[in-house]
Amino acid sequence: MLINCAAYQEGAKLQDISIAAISDYVSQPDCFVWVALCDADDAELAEMQSEFGLHELAVEDARHGHQRPKIEEYGDSLFAVMHLIELEGDELNVGEVNVFVGENYVLSVRNRSRRGFLGVRGRCEREPELLRQGSGFVFYALMDAVVDRYFPVIDALESELELVEEQIFAKGAASSNIERLYELKRKVMTLRHAVAPLTEAASKLTSGRVPHLCADSQAYFRDVVDHLYRINTSIDAIRDTIGTAIQVNLSLVTIEENEVNKRLAAWAGIFAVATAFAGIWGMNFAHMPELQWEYGYPMALAIIAATCGFLYYRFKRAGWL
Repeated sequence: MLINCAAYQEGAKLQDISIAAISDYVSQPDCFVWVALCDADDAELAEMQSEFGLHELAVEDARHGHQRPKIEEYGDSLFAVMHLIELEGDELNVGEVNVFVGENYVLSVRNRSRRGFLGVRGRCEREPELLRQGSGFVFYALMDAVVDRYFPVIDALESELELVEEQIFAKGAASSNIERLYELKRKVMTLRHAVAPLTEAASKLTSGRVPHLCADSQAYFRDVVDHLYRINTSIDAIRDTIGTAIQVNLSLVTIEENEVNKRLAAWAGIFAVATAFAGIWGMNFAHMPELQWEYGYPMALAIIAATCGFLYYRFKRAGWL
């Protein structure tokens, strides 16, 4: 689905144009066309490939989706894949944006994501001096917007982790905490899979042989890479904290199980002594002591009760009950 298609020249927007008019503008000097698609079908991608001369391998990646974040060069053009991580309630939705960048065009194809990039377009149009740098600056603006969306996700994960940490030492909460920690770990890994490959790919735009499309915006890409490194550091810190919290909770589960085992062993010991007394006095021998005594039965019960009471006191004092 077409979201926007506009032509720009010398840092200023000329006008919104139709797909059929793209070829009339891309041939003009210092002019580029910025097209935004959402959940594009094969026919739309084929039309864009024809208009801009996109490389068939890049189009195939965009068509199939679910690619690893990357930035690839195809001759004088760039193809980038970035993951869009969005919070939907307690879950993370993983979308994708494919960006094709050439000397006279920028094409973004957004998939499985509700949030668009209209704000990015407005930002670029408000900065004509920067937009004058051409398609390379638009590429930076799109990447910067994607990376900025990772920060609220990091904040949400940190807040969720803090809530779990507050419940770590709550009695009986260890098992549920472990489930929440593993779910949180899954979310962190989802974010890491989006950030780590993109950090490696974006670093190529700031050092070494920088693609000529990004040469004028190299300082801005360096800022994006710095943000990605900060996010990676935060992700590593959260992962370490989750690992420590899981170990603490597993230890607490073991301690709780030991406490239960001690209680069971203490009660088993008490009843074993009572059973032993009852078993001995229950033997049917003719000449057992106190068998014919009037107070033999109450005395036996008193001895059993006293012995069990003494054992209960000892176990209680030892912390087993």
